[in-house]
Amino acid sequence: MKKFLASLLITTCSLAASIATNISAQTLPKPLIDAKSWVLFDATSNQVIDSDNPNLQIEPASLTKIMTAYLVFGALKEKRLDLNQQITVSTRAWKVDASSSKMFIDPATPVSISDLLYGLIVQSGNDASVALAEAVAGSEDAFVVQMNREAARIGMKSTRYANSHGLPSPDNFSTANDLALLASRLIADHPEFYKTYYSTKSFTYNKITQANRNRLLWLDPSVDGMKTGHTEAAGYCLISSAMRPNGSGQRRLISVVTGTKSDQIRAQESLKLLNWGFLNFDTVKLYDKGVAIASPDVWKGSQGQVKIGFTQDLYVTLPKGSAARLKPALERKEPLVAPIVLNSKVGSMKMMLDGKAIAEFPVLALEQINQASIFGRAWDSMRLWFK
Repeated sequence: MKKFLASLLITTCSLAASIATNISAQTLPKPLIDAKSWVLFDATSNQVIDSDNPNLQIEPASLTKIMTAYLVFGALKEKRLDLNQQITVSTRAWKVDASSSKMFIDPATPVSISDLLYGLIVQSGNDASVALAEAVAGSEDAFVVQMNREAARIGMKSTRYANSHGLPSPDNFSTANDLALLASRLIADHPEFYKTYYSTKSFTYNKITQANRNRLLWLDPSVDGMKTGHTEAAGYCLISSAMRPNGSGQRRLISVVTGTKSDQIRAQESLKLLNWGFLNFDTVKLYDKGVAIASPDVWKGSQGQVKIGFTQDLYVTLPKGSAARLKPALERKEPLVAPIVLNSKVGSMKMMLDGKAIAEFPVLALEQINQASIFGRAWDSMRLWFK
């Protein structure tokens, strides 16, 4: 940390350089992945390691159910639902496309929210999707409105939902980039629910046992989720997430692979992508949350300086062996004039590798600075004139 602080380059110029999206573009060629589109995302640093056709519009198929689960988890967290709550199955949920994946719920038998979640996530039940949508919003149509609103809120700019399960519709589409973002948000926002449901290998309901379609749960012990999808138009798709050791801690990667030709290929290519990311890249902790990286001068304030830094631990992902060449560059607003609101942006930190920016983070005020008295403000106004 001291080495990083000692090497800070402080400038007052405005941000102009575009930041590289794919880290591997710095030094490594893309891995050869047999899929229409893919993304490898580091959830620890929130960076894309590499991708191919990440903004290709795809039919998300049952990957749609990740958003369904995300909204149900939110309702549980807000106490609008309870895991043990029993709901009555509607005819609409029961009759959803008979040829599709189902958990086999029945209007004659109430079912718990927890069982429906296992049916949604492990068994990929389209009937469970509709039942949960109705439990959250009263109807699937109302739930779809919430899905699209939530997608917009978290920044899924190329996604549109038409239903809760992902059965084919021209108004149901997404991209690998958006799906990586959604997967990372679900894991970060609902870690306990993720741990409980997404690593479950099989589930029995109504005396019918169905296995999780994510083959990687059996092939790699570091994989703890996430979701498969398949339709004729979409091909075979898989979002996978794995946690492996990273120095003294753990590091999570998320792979999104879409449009492969078989169940076997989507598992094979997903594992190839995860292994490539873990073997060729490191995730380095840069700064601790709440620790000041600098204390620049403040004008017209109740105090003369403000502590600036980050409100969360800061990580960066980079090719193995390149950490020693990483250089931070702090670009901040000048002059800083009070009032300064707590956690307001006062600059940006670029992480430079071999002269190229591989990541950029907002730098925030770690304390509130109120205005000085009228005399203090007048004095600083005169000083600024000559600055």
